[in-house]
Amino acid sequence: MERMHDLSYFRSNFERIAERLATRGNVAGLDQFRELDQPRRSAITKAEQLKARVNEQSVEIGKRRREGADTTGQQEQVRAMKAEIAALDEQVQSLDARFQELLASIPNVPHESVPVGRTAEDNVEVRRVGSPPRFDFEPKAHWDLGPELGILDFERAAKITGARFALYWDLGAKLERALINFMLDVHTRHHGYTEVLPPFLVNSASLFGTGQLPKFKEDLFKCEGHDLWLIPTAEVPVTNIFRDETLEAESLPIKLCAYTPCFRSEAGSYGRDVRGIIRQHQFQKVELVKFARPDQSYDELEKLTADAEDILRRLGLPFRTVVLSTGDLGFSNAKTYDIEVWLPGQNAYKEISSCSNYEAFQARRAGIRMRTGKKAEYAHTLNGSALAVGRTWVALVENFQQKDGSVVVPEALRPYLNEEVIRPRK
Repeated sequence: MERMHDLSYFRSNFERIAERLATRGNVAGLDQFRELDQPRRSAITKAEQLKARVNEQSVEIGKRRREGADTTGQQEQVRAMKAEIAALDEQVQSLDARFQELLASIPNVPHESVPVGRTAEDNVEVRRVGSPPRFDFEPKAHWDLGPELGILDFERAAKITGARFALYWDLGAKLERALINFMLDVHTRHHGYTEVLPPFLVNSASLFGTGQLPKFKEDLFKCEGHDLWLIPTAEVPVTNIFRDETLEAESLPIKLCAYTPCFRSEAGSYGRDVRGIIRQHQFQKVELVKFARPDQSYDELEKLTADAEDILRRLGLPFRTVVLSTGDLGFSNAKTYDIEVWLPGQNAYKEISSCSNYEAFQARRAGIRMRTGKKAEYAHTLNGSALAVGRTWVALVENFQQKDGSVVVPEALRPYLNEEVIRPRK
């Protein structure tokens, strides 16, 4: 299924692909594909017939000219047929361009192991680690705890910029930085990732390669007057490191991790998570990105998900992992695990990481190939947050809060923060 954006493969396997895509819900563009395909096939058939006639006529003209016959009329017919062939070829090229534009708007085909469902309610829990803490007092949400501790300020952030931004103070800022360093160290020292620090601005080609453009333009921030966009996730610049390159199969998997700030307009999330720092226009993440061989990519997805979960295990945070149903899958994703951390302030599990296999969907758009001997094919790309730093910050503050309003720092993080307890600022 990974070749769905190969036009000939898509056309010859249309019914099978359409059936699997239908499990996502109403996928626009499939009916239009059928409508475009008929005139294209007709134009190709007619052009092939005319080319055969031109060849026949050319042989006949050559024979007659050797016999001294007048072939003016036949030559005019051949010229007219060649002009018609050129027009038909141009028509086919135009239709193919429209096909490619259409295919760019059609989502990836869900892997066969993805549960069929319509919404997030149909996601399937695969494991649960740890138990939500029990408090002998009413636990507070981070939007109350943070300001009371003097480590989080929403009012001044709104004054500086606007809604959905946060200002971290003192140990709040240090806790964010500690988490970033802790995550990068775990992934590079224990999980075998190579750290990279990519640009935080990318061009349109990069966003097309990973599937954000053209479909999700409204979710992005663009720099006026430039072909530059603020990145919505490190997935975009890190995946595009190898855009239009051919990797040696023996070098795969390539495992990269990166810290970046991320910027999202949250155009489609009106009214969701409006309080606190769960859903911000600017936030920090540590991202894992892999380039894998097609026959190994689903094993690599399991490993990547385990690497993300390991951060929560080391911090002692309760979480659960769910596999997304077909109706809840992201546009580019073939299969996704969401890791959800327990937040006492919301009395609910909230997503803290999405770990996905894109198969060849992104690689085809971005031209990322792998070579085995003389054969070249598209690599598979994977990524996952490990973790969303702000949400980890929230989880720590809410899960480790104490009756006196302080927050206990988990042991794994103490060497980075040089504090055992975050206390209210006097």
